[in-house]
Amino acid sequence: MIRDRVIVCLASRWDYDPTSKHQVMRILARENDVVWVNHRASRRPRVTAADAGAVASTVGQILRGVRRVGPRMVQFTPLVIPGARRPVTRAWNRWLLVLQVRRAIRHVRHSADQPVQVWTFAPDGEFLADALRPERFLYYCVDEYTEFEDLDRDAVAAAERRVLARADVVVTTSQPLYESKRSHNANTHLVRHGVDAAHFASALEEGLPLPTELAGIRGPMLGFFGLIHHWIDCDLLEAAARLRPTYSFVLIGEDRQNHAGLRRCPNVHLLGRRPYGSLPAYCRAFSAGLLPFARTRMTRNVNPIKLREYLAAGLPVVSTPLPEAERYWPEVRIAADAESFARACDEAVADAVPERRRARSRLVADETWEAVVERLSRLADDAPTAAMPALAAPAIAP
Repeated sequence: MIRDRVIVCLASRWDYDPTSKHQVMRILARENDVVWVNHRASRRPRVTAADAGAVASTVGQILRGVRRVGPRMVQFTPLVIPGARRPVTRAWNRWLLVLQVRRAIRHVRHSADQPVQVWTFAPDGEFLADALRPERFLYYCVDEYTEFEDLDRDAVAAAERRVLARADVVVTTSQPLYESKRSHNANTHLVRHGVDAAHFASALEEGLPLPTELAGIRGPMLGFFGLIHHWIDCDLLEAAARLRPTYSFVLIGEDRQNHAGLRRCPNVHLLGRRPYGSLPAYCRAFSAGLLPFARTRMTRNVNPIKLREYLAAGLPVVSTPLPEAERYWPEVRIAADAESFARACDEAVADAVPERRRARSRLVADETWEAVVERLSRLADDAPTAAMPALAAPAIAP
């Protein structure tokens, strides 16, 4: 594993449900000093109640400054001009962000010669490579960002081309992402997500108490956890729930769709967000895990972390067609419409027997986040370093 580096991680919110970014950086922080930068520069501003709440939360995070979240890890939300679209405003934001990143590095750096690496999970972070002159600049691509509804597609596409050209190494997490990015950078690699195998395998322990809120829910439970956003096919879920009224569809996570028909289904239970630590207990009660993704260009590129989490918990999985999910057939049943989805749920429920659950959990037991980080470390160590321009600070110019 990489050791004794300062790793600047440009990513989304630290204080949200764990993602690949959180898992990777927590492991790297065992041997390195990590600066996590909460970054949302490519997002299009909107006027909604949810966004107003997010703005208030962001302001609070900015005011708290650099905060330690582990013995060798800090995180902060930079002060920038929100919704910047003009080139001069974007340049000011880059300048402001670099100043704040440098200040945060001083919080964790042990000596002036401790090497710095930049790992960006955002598609618009190439300016940090020019400003900080890191030992390595790694782009970690987990999504097709141009397909997100709340991002400026043209701006993201242009920024990502610059990141791909600038990166010493590019990491992608699905085969479609690998195919689309490798033509822009020869040092592009496919490193699929890992899983906290021991955590989710605890769902197989007989003594694990079931969540009390599930006590009143009847019939086989088909579970989902994650953000319910535009990439989830709520119409399909509603139709499947109505086709199987004796099953209970239990959805855990923030609901940003508020799908009226789904909420009216008596056998659909929207529980909201629950702590990551409690998810194995819910999995213990489920007969199957669900991946009801809409069929879009964006979802074709995804590799859902919950796929391996379901399997580690011993659950059979029912998924809409996703290239990364299809790799696990027959433990993952693929269904393209409501009728076939409902039939796949029938098969999964029949397959949720103890011995099959244990075998399913063993299937992903070696696909740990530690193994992922070991491979990432080798890629970073072996990457040829591009010539770095000698810039003291980013220029404030269009």
